Amino acid sequence: MMAAVVAVHLSARHHFSKESCDAITLVAGLGVQGDAHAGVTVRHRSRVARDPSQPNLRQVHLLHAELFDALVAQGFAVFPGDLGENLTTRGLDLLALPTGTRLHFPSGAEVEVTGLRNPCSQIERFQPGLLAAVLDRDAQGGLIRKAGVMGIVHQGGEVRPGDAIRVERPAGAPVPLAPV
Repeated sequence: MMAAVVAVHLSARHHFSKESCDAITLVAGLGVQGDAHAGVTVRHRSRVARDPSQPNLRQVHLLHAELFDALVAQGFAVFPGDLGENLTTRGLDLLALPTGTRLHFPSGAEVEVTGLRNPCSQIERFQPGLLAAVLDRDAQGGLIRKAGVMGIVHQGGEVRPGDAIRVERPAGAPVPLAPV
């Protein structure tokens, strides 16, 4: 299956869920044009409270549609945009990508994967039980975060549902994703 964009979303305000759009515009060094999380420095409220000068490694949130499929199968009513992602993808194992992977879109837009989204209590407030459903444990007891990945925009451009995604893995030994 070819990796593709299923849906795109943004919100000009700090709401948990984002509105579906026909297209979003990625802006190099900032993120999604018109989105509350766009910026050179952190925009997520909890991170701003700790240190507003931190670089924004969370300009774009990507989430795989396969997670929604699994959550719906578990009885949750959750769909693209509900968990606050900007890009919903299909056919790409986002969580297995190494840090520094570049995702290329037909418009020339390019996003570098910086790390994992760390699910927070807002997910639980959205639907009880959902936080536990987006977390798991590996065989050694380590925490597995399934709520998508974060990235920064290297090259701007428009992204639309149906766009193919070309994956460019970084040179050298892969560095596993960590929360950002």
